[in-house]
Amino acid sequence: MSEESWGRVRNELLKNVGKTNFTTWIEPLNLIGVTDGIASVEAPTKFMRDWVSRNFGEPILRELRASGLAVERIEFQVPDLRPIPATEVSRPAVPARKPAAPIRTGDDELPGAPLDARFTFDSFVVGKPNELAHAAARRVAEGGPVSFNPLFLYGGVGLGKTHLMHAIAHELYTRRPDMRVLYLSAEQFMYRFVQALRDRQIMDFKGMFRSVDVLMVDDVQFIAGKDSTQEEFFHTFNALVDQGKQIVISADRAPGEIKDLEERIRSRLQCGLVVDLHPTDYELRLGILQTKTESYRVQYSGLKMADGVLEFLAHRITTNVRVLEGALTRLFAFASLVGKEITLDLVQECLTDILRASDRKVTIEEIQRKVAEHYNVRLSDMIGPKRLRTIARPRQVAMYLSKQLTTRSLPEIGRRFGGRDHTTIMHGIRKIEELMVSDHQLTEDVDLLRRLLES
Repeated sequence: MSEESWGRVRNELLKNVGKTNFTTWIEPLNLIGVTDGIASVEAPTKFMRDWVSRNFGEPILRELRASGLAVERIEFQVPDLRPIPATEVSRPAVPARKPAAPIRTGDDELPGAPLDARFTFDSFVVGKPNELAHAAARRVAEGGPVSFNPLFLYGGVGLGKTHLMHAIAHELYTRRPDMRVLYLSAEQFMYRFVQALRDRQIMDFKGMFRSVDVLMVDDVQFIAGKDSTQEEFFHTFNALVDQGKQIVISADRAPGEIKDLEERIRSRLQCGLVVDLHPTDYELRLGILQTKTESYRVQYSGLKMADGVLEFLAHRITTNVRVLEGALTRLFAFASLVGKEITLDLVQECLTDILRASDRKVTIEEIQRKVAEHYNVRLSDMIGPKRLRTIARPRQVAMYLSKQLTTRSLPEIGRRFGGRDHTTIMHGIRKIEELMVSDHQLTEDVDLLRRLLES
């Protein structure tokens, strides 16, 4: 196949998968040739090979056939590694745990935060809610050129942002010991900046932070409203991007949702890849529990667990991963101390407070207050008769969330919204469902409000 033909196939893939996906995953590929109905495609790394094969194998095969080639399947190759057919790749299993990496803080002269040795890619359980975030983090951790800068990870408490940040740093230290990698929290960035101002060493501060190859800042929402720190962060950000250095940022919400964050910083953060770590689903929670249980079986040898315990925990504890893992830790410790098998009865006895907290019911009144606060409208206007769009849309969002997060019927919801008819409530819910298909900002608003209400 000629370079020109492969170029046409790539152009079609660009239209189908979008610019970001194309630049990140398709552009680095190289078509070696087609022999006996097998197209050989080369990827620069094993991780990219596996990801492309699993997620883009079918579109590539389809476009190759559309170009007139008699291709039955694709073999994705990495130099010096065994080829892997697209049909051979399935959803990755949880990898075997490797010995924990040593705790690192960066170069001796860099003021980095210590890394948790437990937070590696091997211990990160991948599921649908965090699949894209994991893939993007792995791509950065390879240490090569990346098409997106910065990588911005956001999500609620305990969804894995910090875990991925530490995992990137650990991987870079292993793969690229020559690189200067600096991981720290936004609070530590501010502290170092204030200390430099106080000691009149601001030029040393600037030189130090601008000399790194990868800058990783956790919980960036902390600098919102702190004008001097934002000013310095902005200049540091620009200096590193201009040098082609990689930046990884995390926050508890999307850049556009961080109040009191300067518009120029918000704009810079949005110019890279912004990835939301969604709340965990049942399958992911169960996978996390199973992985954690395997490690505990070594620590608590001989301790038995009845069938259905992990499934029960995954179903009942839905807040975040930290609560989930904390519950399992407490359960194993308690069972070991009392010398009992871990049964559902023991779970009820040991985790009464956690299970009770997980049963907290969201009320319509709470939803109305949160939505009114988020959209900066008066609660009385939301419930009242006004039909201005600036009030009607938040009202419909509150109706939608009331239906999603409570067990109230449509007539009951209508009574809480100023005595409206149930058909009005139904119309409002359908309107939000329709808009969420195309309105990305509305979808982010609804997801954020849901997380706030369920936390």
